[in-house]
Amino acid sequence: MTPAPVILQRREILGAHPGPHLLITGGVHGDEFEPMAAIRRLIADFDQNPALAATLHGRLTLVPVVNEAAFVRGHRVAEDQLDLARTCPGRAGGTITERTAHALSELIRSADAYIDLHTGGTELAVFPMTGYVMHPRPEVLAIQRRMARAFNLPVIWGTSPELEGRSLSVARDAGVPAIYAEHHGAAACRATGVEAYVAGCWNVMAELGLIARPQPTSAVRHCVEDTRPQSGHMQVCNPSPITGCFTPAVSLGEVVRVGDLLGTVTDVLGTDCREIRAQQAGLVLVVRTFPRVRAGETVGVILEIPEAA
Repeated sequence: MTPAPVILQRREILGAHPGPHLLITGGVHGDEFEPMAAIRRLIADFDQNPALAATLHGRLTLVPVVNEAAFVRGHRVAEDQLDLARTCPGRAGGTITERTAHALSELIRSADAYIDLHTGGTELAVFPMTGYVMHPRPEVLAIQRRMARAFNLPVIWGTSPELEGRSLSVARDAGVPAIYAEHHGAAACRATGVEAYVAGCWNVMAELGLIARPQPTSAVRHCVEDTRPQSGHMQVCNPSPITGCFTPAVSLGEVVRVGDLLGTVTDVLGTDCREIRAQQAGLVLVVRTFPRVRAGETVGVILEIPEAA
């Protein structure tokens, strides 16, 4: 029997004036909560103020929770254990994650611009940032740069266009300008992250001409573009040498040098304690906050910045 297609729960808001179609999603991973709350806030803003749609140029599609199967489990992934952000464009007749990826990919292809909101989930915390792939088409890359700067988080990171399976790789192939955002995580839903995401989405709407709104003073502190293979693949940076309990020695936003201690991993008996030292100089962009770490999993990501060289 062919499995039922996944229908993404979403709110469509059609403006009174012509303009672009902007897609905003959260919950690609089921344990990333600030994006879900922020998009619900955007929906509520339009529900509580119907006059907003009368001023809107274009169309908004808002999806608070893409990966409902993972969300219900309270985990990053659904019961098939596939990472949705490695499964796109998916398959219409596949597992629950493959079908969800298929539905998401179809929605991305229908858009003129795309914002994908994330966090570090249950196990990681991420310094507030926006990112995009270094798109081979200059006109697409230029719009992505504008969107990322308008979103107005402290860090902007342009990364390898070669990573596959992601929502942004679907957008890349479709020529849809797309950015993603990260803001903390660590199994929480911080009000500061929700507020930053709501403001960032409104800022991008203004940048793309969907609404009229003055842009705030720029909060961007670092803008790094890196086309090296695997740049942007956070899960492979500074891997743990053993399975055990991780104790961090650094904080988000701290600047480290090569060889600085990032933290220690200790086995279950406490007889094997390994130091993990920074392999790059730069800004601490990601820190593992969930103490249990498996061998090969990241304990942190360092964003290389000129100030730390």
